[in-house]
Amino acid sequence: MLGSKSKGDLKSWMKTLFIALGLSMVIRTFLFSPYIVDGASMEPTLHNQEKIFVNKVHPTDNFNRGDIVIIKGPNENYVKRIIGMPGDKIKMKDDQLFINGVLFKETYLSQNLKLAKQQGSKLTEDFGPIVVPVNHYFVMGDNRLYSKDSRNGLGFIKEARVVGTSEFVLYPFSNVRNIK
Repeated sequence: MLGSKSKGDLKSWMKTLFIALGLSMVIRTFLFSPYIVDGASMEPTLHNQEKIFVNKVHPTDNFNRGDIVIIKGPNENYVKRIIGMPGDKIKMKDDQLFINGVLFKETYLSQNLKLAKQQGSKLTEDFGPIVVPVNHYFVMGDNRLYSKDSRNGLGFIKEARVVGTSEFVLYPFSNVRNIK
């Protein structure tokens, strides 16, 4: 038979456990969440099966060009880089990105550009100019030869579909790093 002290301890532990579970659910649902990268569309920045930390409290009016974001799809989520902001005029010509008529350097593509040139192809096919609608973004993967993105299937991304920004790689532990 449990004594009154044991019953009190059990109630205290149950209350603590309930609060901890509730807090973890709120944090994961509304603030931060892990996400597993599925596929090679963001290589070499992110690799297949890496687990990344997603900040869900990023206000939608504070997204920046170059942010790596998680996009909610009908059947799956996508991880992509924001290239075009609402109202931007985007054009790609000879693997050079022009935003509002100004050349935009994509330094994160240097490795993939080198590989594409070795294969005798372009990394990104020419397109545009296109204008990003209000309350939408234009996104692309860093591995442009193997990316389903705004150019070929995802279209312009509504602000409401952006889950959050990726902050850093959590796993594998040997690859823990900030993401830019």
